[in-house]
Amino acid sequence: MKIRRVLATAVALAVTTPAALLSVSPAYADAKPAAQTQEKQSKPTIEELEEAAAEAQKAYDKAAQAKAAGIIETRKTLDELRNGTHPLAVALAAAKQTAKDAAAAKATADQAVTDAKAALEALPGTATEEEKAAAKTALAEAEATAATAATAQTAADTAATEAGKKVQDARVAAVNAQSVLDKAAEDALAVKTAADAALAKAIKEAEEGEEGGESEDCEPELDLTSKVTGLPDTLVAGTSTDFSLRVTNGSDRHMDEVLTFVSVHATDKSGLKDTEKFFRLQWSTKSAPKWQNADADDYIEGVGALKPGAHADVKLRLTLDKATPAGNGVAFFAADFFNEDGSCGGAPDLDMYEFDVKAAGSKPGKTEDVKPSTTPRPGNTGTTPQGSASGTPASSGSLAATGSSSATTSIALAGGAAVLLGAAAVFVVRRRKTGADA
Repeated sequence: MKIRRVLATAVALAVTTPAALLSVSPAYADAKPAAQTQEKQSKPTIEELEEAAAEAQKAYDKAAQAKAAGIIETRKTLDELRNGTHPLAVALAAAKQTAKDAAAAKATADQAVTDAKAALEALPGTATEEEKAAAKTALAEAEATAATAATAQTAADTAATEAGKKVQDARVAAVNAQSVLDKAAEDALAVKTAADAALAKAIKEAEEGEEGGESEDCEPELDLTSKVTGLPDTLVAGTSTDFSLRVTNGSDRHMDEVLTFVSVHATDKSGLKDTEKFFRLQWSTKSAPKWQNADADDYIEGVGALKPGAHADVKLRLTLDKATPAGNGVAFFAADFFNEDGSCGGAPDLDMYEFDVKAAGSKPGKTEDVKPSTTPRPGNTGTTPQGSASGTPASSGSLAATGSSSATTSIALAGGAAVLLGAAAVFVVRRRKTGADA
């Protein structure tokens, strides 16, 4: 039995499809990666999911409209380039004619030189000095004219070549621009689909709870905490990083079974290509000391029971394949518990940590503890971003403060439309009592 954390689809889309909203939010295009930050998000309501789904629909509508307009513009451009009415095509035609005229002038000048040489050589032995001088002068003038014509032809040919290149570049640019619009519409549709799915799931679960005659939600437990240590702000392809997660039962109740939730997502620098296949997450605990691969559910079951005030450590190892592209990523952490009497609960929030991914051979990042912050997030029912890797508030790194983090930007732009506007992560937390199976 596991608490339902609908994260895989929505967050994966959020991390990998920022172009959906980047296409209508160009201000984010130059966003730069920032140091590792931690953020918490609270469970969104159905009303918030409805609003987010509506925003995702708007984003998709804009992307679809841009795609349709782009198709018309692209066809117009390509047609004009093909039939010669485009300004660049007109310039190319003129340049080609100039080059043709220059070639003809050069040929005429070269023939004049040939004729002048023949005339000089044909002078009879009885020719006067004046006749010889006149023939030489005519040859010199013809050669000068030919040299000028050769220079003009070279310049005309160069201009025609450059004009042709501009026409070809315009064709490529038109096709590439349409490809970007096509991709943006495709990604916006994926985000919209995720938003609709998240809303539908939340509504279905709410209805199931009503049909059961009682609430099926587990209780939020603020005193069940999970703290990450040793996770650097930069990971390097071809290396393994060991860090740890300490789960603490700060409550006054006994917890029969504690599970930890760990989910890692990453993209390349463009934010468009999912690179999670290059990552491998492993874990070990005191009760299960052998390294084990994390399963598809993102839950780690080796913690066991926790008495009031007790804690348990989960060792984690994140290995990046040597071929991992440079980019950025996020890791989510949470903890849940279940008791034999049917009671259950867990941390109401997901902790999010950002990190950069560097190519193989790069220097590793700094490893420092992230200290939480409890300042409320403006305009959101959740909490504000946690501190940076150095333990200071995330005012210089989080999207909520500055919009400067590429990892958070990807998630907030696409994820904000998919699940909760203004959020830095996408998730729906559904608490289930005894008998629920997520």
